Amino acid sequence: MKPALETRRLTLRPLTPEDFDAMHSWAGNPANVRYMAWGPNSEEQTRGFLASLVKPGKDFAVVLKETGCVVGSCGIYPDDEMDTGVLGWILHMDHWKQGYGTEFAAELIRYGFEDLKLRRITAYCAAANYGSRRIMERSGMRREALHVKAFWARIDKEWIDQAEYAILAEEYNPCGGNNPCGGSKGELL
Repeated sequence: MKPALETRRLTLRPLTPEDFDAMHSWAGNPANVRYMAWGPNSEEQTRGFLASLVKPGKDFAVVLKETGCVVGSCGIYPDDEMDTGVLGWILHMDHWKQGYGTEFAAELIRYGFEDLKLRRITAYCAAANYGSRRIMERSGMRREALHVKAFWARIDKEWIDQAEYAILAEEYNPCGGNNPCGGSKGELL
């Protein structure tokens, strides 16, 4: 497994216990984790995740190259057969709508197909989570299913719809999503 992945503006490197302050700034924020299956975290829960649940080569800190700041985390989680992987991410809300999600998702997809040799990559989100849906669509994934009232929204305390997106290795465009080539890896033009 690679120790770090690179895009034009981001470094995706292994999470470490030193990332606690940054990670807890989004993991403990109810608005930031509104559509997550976990959270908001206590400090103990965030420390516990960093200490025991992080998977090397699969869980990454999202670091801005320009500042060195950790602004989110992301990961790719292959099944035991190394056939299908699931993407996951969270980005601090102060960094939403700047293209970072699309950039790291494209790099995770590249990593999944080119390095891990996966056949299929999927991702899930609350159907109401427009930002995550757009990240998946801009990364070349297609919506395959809408699961009605399949996801418990912990913050809103209600069952909500969940969208499922996927891309196959034969559909993968190394230039990123449906965009023409010309940019550096992980960069959508």
